[in-house]
Amino acid sequence: MALKLGLDGVYIPSFNKNFYHLAYSTFLNFAVVGSAHNLKEIRIKELQKVQNIFISSLFKKNKNYLGLHKFKVLGKYTQKKIVALGGISKKNIRKINLTDTSSIAGISYFR
Repeated sequence: MALKLGLDGVYIPSFNKNFYHLAYSTFLNFAVVGSAHNLKEIRIKELQKVQNIFISSLFKKNKNYLGLHKFKVLGKYTQKKIVALGGISKKNIRKINLTDTSSIAGISYFR
C-alpha cells in the first residue's frame, strides 16, 4: 500500500512477523523500519530487511520496559541502526549517550 500511495517508507511493528513486503521491488530511497522488544523480534526484523530498528521501551516503565542495561545489551546483537524509543524526556536524554543508538524517537519529548 505504501508503494501505491507513493510514500517514501514503511513501518513494520514488532507484532508483524510476515515477509510479504520482500516480494515487492522498491525505489532506491524507500525506507523500511521496524520495532522490537527482545532478541527474537530483532532477528525477525533483520530477516525482514529493515534499515532501522526501534527498540523499546528504554525508560517508560510498561510491559516492554528494558531499562538502560538491557537496552544496551540488545543493541549489541545487531548491526542495524538502533533508534531509542520509550519514555525519553529532557531529564534522561543525556543517558542516551551511554548507548549505541543512532537516533531517538518519542512523542512526550517533543511536546
